[in-house]
Amino acid sequence: MICLLPNCGFLSETSRILELHRALTARGVEVATATHGGPYVDLLREHGVQVDVLGDGWTPERVREFVASIPGIGPPGQSMWTDAEIRQYVALEAEYFRARDVQAVVTGWTLTALLSSQLAGIPVIVEHSGAFVPPLFERGRAIPPETPMGLPLEGLMPARLRKFLFNKGLPRRKVYTEGFNRVANELGVAGVPSFPALLMGDLTLITDIPEVFGVPRDEVDGWIPKPAASYRSNARLRYTGPLFAHFDLPVPDRVERFLATQDPVAYVALTSTSADLVRDVVAQVRTAVPKVLVAGTSHDLSDLESEHVLVERVLPSHQLMPRVAVAVITGGQGSVQTAMAAGTPFVGIPLQAEQAANLDLAERQGVARTVPLSQATVGVANAVRAILADPQTKRNAQRISELYATTDGAGTAAEAIIDAASLGPRGKVGVEHSTKRRS
Repeated sequence: MICLLPNCGFLSETSRILELHRALTARGVEVATATHGGPYVDLLREHGVQVDVLGDGWTPERVREFVASIPGIGPPGQSMWTDAEIRQYVALEAEYFRARDVQAVVTGWTLTALLSSQLAGIPVIVEHSGAFVPPLFERGRAIPPETPMGLPLEGLMPARLRKFLFNKGLPRRKVYTEGFNRVANELGVAGVPSFPALLMGDLTLITDIPEVFGVPRDEVDGWIPKPAASYRSNARLRYTGPLFAHFDLPVPDRVERFLATQDPVAYVALTSTSADLVRDVVAQVRTAVPKVLVAGTSHDLSDLESEHVLVERVLPSHQLMPRVAVAVITGGQGSVQTAMAAGTPFVGIPLQAEQAANLDLAERQGVARTVPLSQATVGVANAVRAILADPQTKRNAQRISELYATTDGAGTAAEAIIDAASLGPRGKVGVEHSTKRRS
């Protein structure tokens, strides 16, 4: 059995887990889905996925606190969960794995699986790292944060030197890991040796294609951890292709009417950010585009509605992106790939390093423009105008769309998961994972 363990505080992660659930079950693999809760649990259930909530589940307040604590948003001296939460979640997960004879766990931001998988003696596979993986920063291509990194004389450094030092130092940075390491030490399992290792598993799925990620397939699939002390001893990478949401949701009638126009429409889908930022961005986009469709997700943005602005909570973005002239997103890989698969150019406002890396890849392909968060309240309108004024941007997006159309990302990811779990095509156990289960 494979366990899917999404953090349902994130729409993007919930949607990727749904795609993997479909692909695994289509291959006859038995799947269990568990989570610690979040606002998108019901979305999985609405799509026919049976979900087990471990423990008491998250309150809306705890979800907001968690989102505000993630890398790039929250301070680096904390670990997003308290030590007590890490301890409790690890115990609940390990018990769940043992009770169901789970052979592998697949997760994104349920980072406690890095420890619970060791207690259960099973591999952990992650699907959420986006472009923020070692082959990128080994080539000096990760984008440093806007906020200070604590380097001597940092304010006087040329941008190129700052970027070089950021990439060179990433494998040795231990930000956000302390809580995990304290609990790992208590439990007698391996800790998290670096920040990049916090975002990786025994197998990390590179959910893109070489033509976009920019690293040859053999160099990703054959990657070896270096320095070895910075990663899990058996960490591996594997290209699998784009992985993004295909929700079985109808386009609401009022959205259909809103899109039935000759005027350009912009789609604003800024998830995991503040309502105030969404309001600022919508106001800017309205100066550049006649009509704006807004995915409100967890925010109440009904006050924005007018003849020219329409707000819906959750929308099937893969159906809407082909029908809009431009999108404005935060840069999570799911949103980026949804836009590129639709051939739609976009503006990105990265909130953290993984999103900045995804947007950098898109900019290199000529399909997007990045607006730093510090400039988001004033710079979005000009970026939207620049995209709409450049027909080459649309042609570039259509080129990537054609490349993505030839790849079954979810299916390839499912095959990689089955291989990692040593399962046959019908869920029969093949070669046991080398780690012994802890009692």
